[in-house]
Amino acid sequence: MQEKTTKIIEKIRLVIGKEEQLSPSPFMNWLKPVAVAAEYGSLTFEYKIRREMTNPMGNLHGGVIAGIIDDIMGATVYSLEKSDYFVTVNLSVDYFAPAVLGDVIHAISKVVKEGRSVINVECELWLPAKKRLLAKASSNLMRLH
Repeated sequence: MQEKTTKIIEKIRLVIGKEEQLSPSPFMNWLKPVAVAAEYGSLTFEYKIRREMTNPMGNLHGGVIAGIIDDIMGATVYSLEKSDYFVTVNLSVDYFAPAVLGDVIHAISKVVKEGRSVINVECELWLPAKKRLLAKASSNLMRLH
């Protein structure tokens, strides 16, 4: 059976391992993701924690964690190349462990249920160097008509 793909997924695959401006989204480009893997319904991006991403204690800011998760989930749905746009209607994040300045983390997204009006996506944020799960989230994205 042939693997399902899209033009956007193919473009992401061309820049795997490179720091590229992957998106028309200024926020995504500020995050500076590096593509690690791209499959239909699943993306993996890598992020290096910079000072402006940290809280006063030097840990990756919880809001930035939520932003990374929301952004990769949106990119995952966008990569499906639907005819309409989808927007986040809820986002539930569980935080488990910190990351600090200089750490390299991975965000791994996965479409769980692809409906016509709502797409459910999950994401895990990992610190690969310590094999540590930092956060896990789920979200529903709704079609805009």
